[in-house]
Amino acid sequence: MPPKQKPSEDYYSLKETSPDIGGKSAVGGNDKLTLVEQRQFLYVRIVRAIGLPPNNVTGTCDPFVELRIGNYKGTTRYFEQSSNPEWNQVFAFTKERLQGAVVEVLVRDKEFINDQIIGRVLFNLGDVPSRFPPDSPLAPQWYRLEDRNGVKVAGELMLAVWIGNQADDAFSIAWHSDAAAVSGENVANTRSKVYHSPRLWYLRIHLIGAQDLMPADRNRKPEAYVKAILGNLVLRSRVSQDKNLNPSWNEELMFVAAEPFDDPLILSVEDKVTANKEECLGRSVIPLQQVEKRFFPPSMGDQWINLERYVIEGQEVKEVKFACRLHLRIFLDGVYHVFDEPTYYSSDLRATSPNLWPEKIGILELGILKAEGLPPIKNKAGRGTIDAYCVAKYGHKWVRTTTMVDNFAPVWNEQYYWDVYDPYTVITIGVFDNNHLAGEGKNAGKRNPSIGKVRIRLSTLETGRIYTHAYPLIVLEKDGLKKMGELHLAVKFTCTSLINLVQTYTQPLLPMMHYLNPLSVYQLDLLRHQATYILALKLGRADPPLRKEVVEYMLDTGANKWSLRKGKANVERIMICLSGFVAFWRWFDKIRKWNNPAATILILLLYIVMVINPHLILPTFFFTIFVAGVLHFPKRPRNPPHMDTRLSHAENAASDDLDEEFDTFPSSKTGEVLKARYDRLRGVAGKLMLMTGDLATQLERVQALVSWRDPRATLMFLVFCLVAGCLVHVVPFKWLVILTGTYIMRHPRLRMAIPSFPQNFLRRLPARMDSML
Repeated sequence: MPPKQKPSEDYYSLKETSPDIGGKSAVGGNDKLTLVEQRQFLYVRIVRAIGLPPNNVTGTCDPFVELRIGNYKGTTRYFEQSSNPEWNQVFAFTKERLQGAVVEVLVRDKEFINDQIIGRVLFNLGDVPSRFPPDSPLAPQWYRLEDRNGVKVAGELMLAVWIGNQADDAFSIAWHSDAAAVSGENVANTRSKVYHSPRLWYLRIHLIGAQDLMPADRNRKPEAYVKAILGNLVLRSRVSQDKNLNPSWNEELMFVAAEPFDDPLILSVEDKVTANKEECLGRSVIPLQQVEKRFFPPSMGDQWINLERYVIEGQEVKEVKFACRLHLRIFLDGVYHVFDEPTYYSSDLRATSPNLWPEKIGILELGILKAEGLPPIKNKAGRGTIDAYCVAKYGHKWVRTTTMVDNFAPVWNEQYYWDVYDPYTVITIGVFDNNHLAGEGKNAGKRNPSIGKVRIRLSTLETGRIYTHAYPLIVLEKDGLKKMGELHLAVKFTCTSLINLVQTYTQPLLPMMHYLNPLSVYQLDLLRHQATYILALKLGRADPPLRKEVVEYMLDTGANKWSLRKGKANVERIMICLSGFVAFWRWFDKIRKWNNPAATILILLLYIVMVINPHLILPTFFFTIFVAGVLHFPKRPRNPPHMDTRLSHAENAASDDLDEEFDTFPSSKTGEVLKARYDRLRGVAGKLMLMTGDLATQLERVQALVSWRDPRATLMFLVFCLVAGCLVHVVPFKWLVILTGTYIMRHPRLRMAIPSFPQNFLRRLPARMDSML
C-alpha cells in the first residue's frame, strides 16, 4: 500500500472569501440581510376554501391543493368530508430555479382514483407582486375556481402569492421546493427554527438537622441520611454522626433546575438499617414554584418542614400523624452563573438573575452562507447522500438552518442576530446530517451525525468589520484527521456602547458570588453535567426537536476526557510561551561573551546609565513595551482564529494515542488489573492535562497583551503603558517604591475578595485555546 500523502500546508487553514453580500434587493431594498447573499423566493400561502362541490360518487369532498410551477410540485394536507377546508400552509419556491412562467394552483378531491380536479387558479409569474420587509404581510384574497377551459365553477379559494427573500416572515414556516423529496410530517424537520434555552437555576438545599425521628425499631439508634430527588437525579447526604432521634448534617446538596419547574423536589429521611436495607422515616414533596428565589447576594433564612410517613396495613396505605420535621435552608440561587459549556468556550457568563446582568455592549450578526465539499454520510437508493443543516449557539439562543436535502454543496444564506454582554465569549456553529426525513417508523432511534464545528471568539473581532471566511470542518477520528468540507460564514460584531465595552475589561469575568463563595471543581463538574442533561431534554421536546447528540456536541460534553495528544499539545504551548525567555538568555549570553563587541559596549553603557539614573528604568521598560506593541501592529492577525491541526498534534498523532483517546471510559481493554490501573492513570492524567492547559492559557494571555489578537485590549494596554511611562517619569522613583510596597502590605480589612482590575483584564485576553482541536 502506498504511503498516505500528506496534505498541503493550507489544506486545513482558514481562507478568506468574497461573497456578494450587503447589497440591496432588486425591488424595494431592505437592510435586514447585510451578511448573506439575497435569494428570491416565490411564496404561495394557501389559506382556505369555501363552497367546494361534492363528488358524484360518494356525495362528499376530501379536498387538498396542489401547486405546479414548471417541474416543481407541492401539495397540502387533505381534509375528509369538508367543503370548507382551512389549510393555512405556505410554499416557497426558489425563483432562480423556476423553469415555468405560470403558477398553477389546483384544488383536487382525494376520493377519486386520479385525484380529479375540482378547479384551479392561474397566475403569470410576471404579474406576481414583490414584498420585502419591512413591508407588512400581503393580504390573501378570494379567487373563483375555474376549469381547464377558463369557465368559472363552484367554490372559491383564498390565497396570497408574492415574491420575497429569506428575511420574509413566512420563510421559516414554509415548505421549500429544495426539500421536495420530503413529505408529510417530516417537512417540519427541514425548516429553520430559533430555540431558546430555559433559564437555569441552582437549587440549593442546606440540610441542618431533623427532629423527632420515629424508627420502626425503637431500641436501635437510627443511622439517618437525607435523600433528595429532582426528576431523574438523586443526591444523598452523608450519614449523620449523631446517631439519635435528632440528627444533624450541616451539609449542602445542589441541583440544576430549569424553568418552568415541572418536577417537584422530593426530600426523604432514610434510616440505613443494614447494608442492603433502608427505611423511610419521612418524606416531603416540595413544588419548586413555592421555593423562594435569591436575586441578591444576602443569604436566605432557614425553615422547618413537616415530613409525612406512610405505613402499609394490609392492602391500604395509611398516613402516620405527627411525623418528624426537617430543618433546612432551601432556595433557588440566581446570583451564580450556571455553566452548560466549558469555561473556555462559554457563550454566556451572566448570572441567572436578570437584576445582575451587565449593560449590553453590542450586537453579533452571523450569516451562514453555504458549505462546500461535504462528504456522503449515508446511502439512499444505492448512492451516497447528505442532508445538511447548521446549528449555531450563543447565549440562550440556538438557531437551526433549513435542511438542504441531498446536496453536497448546500446554500443557506440565512442571517441571525444576538445581543452581546461580554466580548470574552464564543459562538459555536456546527454542521449536522439530518437523519429524520424518512417515515415515522424509519426515523426511530436514528442519530444526526456531526460533520464538524467552528468556534469564533468575539474578542478577536474588530468592531464594525465584516469577516467572510471559509472555515474547514475538521474532525478527529480513530483513523486520524479528516476534513469534512468547508463552511462559509460572514460574521460582524457591532459595538453599541464603547464605554460599556471598555468597562467590561475591568469587571470580574463571573458574577461576584463565584469569588466570594466559590464552588468546588467537583461541584461545577457535577452541575455542568446536570445542566447539559436538562438542556438536551428541554430542547429535545421542541418541534422540530434539537436532538440530544446535537446539543451534547455543541456543548462539548467530552471536553475533560483524557487525551495524550492534548497533553502533548499543552506542553508544547507552554514551551512556545517560554521560548521568549530562552531566546533572551541566549542573546544575553552572546552579549556577555563579547561575540559582538559593539553591541556589548552599547548594552554596558546603557546599563551604567540605568544604574546612575534608576528613575529611567520604569519609563524605559514601559516605553519598550509600547514600541514593541506598535511594531507588532502591522503583523497583527487579520482573520479570526480557527482549529490549528499542528498545534493540536492532530496531523501526526500516533495510532496508539488515538486508540487511547477514543477508548471508552471505563476502558474496554481486557484484563481487570490493567483496566483498573489504566482508568486511574487516565483520571489523574486528565487533571494534569487541565493544569497544563490552564498554565499555557495564562502565559498566552500575557503574550497576547501586545499581539493585537484582541485589538481593543492591546490598544488599552498600550495606552496604559504610555500613560504609566509618563507618570513614573514625573513621580520620583522612591515614592513609587514606597506606595507600591505600602499597597502590597495593606491591612486585610482594606482588601476585597474579588479580583483586581489587572486580573479581570488579563482573564479576558484571548489564548490559543480557541485554536485547539
